Amino acid sequence: MLLLTLRGTPTLYYGDELGIGRVAIEPEAMQDAWEKNEPGLGLSRDPSRTPFQWDDTRNARFTNGRPWLPLDPNCRTCNAETLRNDATSILTLYRSLIAIRRSHSALVKGAFRLIGVQEDTIIYEREDRGQRVLVCLNFGEQEARVSAADDLSGAIVLLSTRLDRSGPSTDLALRPQEGLIVLIPS
Repeated sequence: MLLLTLRGTPTLYYGDELGIGRVAIEPEAMQDAWEKNEPGLGLSRDPSRTPFQWDDTRNARFTNGRPWLPLDPNCRTCNAETLRNDATSILTLYRSLIAIRRSHSALVKGAFRLIGVQEDTIIYEREDRGQRVLVCLNFGEQEARVSAADDLSGAIVLLSTRLDRSGPSTDLALRPQEGLIVLIPS
C-alpha cells in the first residue's frame, strides 16, 4: 500500500501480485550465472525468478515444455487464475490499489503531508485540487488508534489491506499489519 500511495512510479516485482516468495531451488537446478561461477555464496537470483504461475495446470501454463526453474510448490493454489477469483487475495488487493490510484489524482500527483508517526504507525495525507486522501499504515503486531487533527466525520474508507471494510467510517482503529486509504470530505 505504501508504494502505491506515494508520488512517483510504483514498482512491483515479478510475482509480488501473487505473493510468490523465494522458492527453494536445489543447487544442481540453479541457472543464474553468478551462482554457477561462485556456487554456495547464496547470491543466486533464481529463487526470486521462478516461472510465472498462470493457472493450476501442468507447469502453471507457463510452458508446454520443461521450465528452466522449478515452480513454487504452492502453484496449484497460488496462481493468477485462482487468485483473480478470490475476493480476499493479494492479487485482488493489488488490483484494487491500482484502481484507487488511477481514480484519485491526489495519490498520483498530490502534495504529501506527514500527519504523524507513532510507534509502528505512519499516517500521511495526499491532496490535489481539494481531493484529500488519508493513508494510515500499521506495521506493528498490536491494534493502533489513528488520531488525525481534522474532523473525520464523513470520511470514507476506500480500502483496507485486509479487503474487509470500506465505506463511511470515523473509526480508524488499525488492526495489526493493516493499512487504510481514507477519502476525507472537502
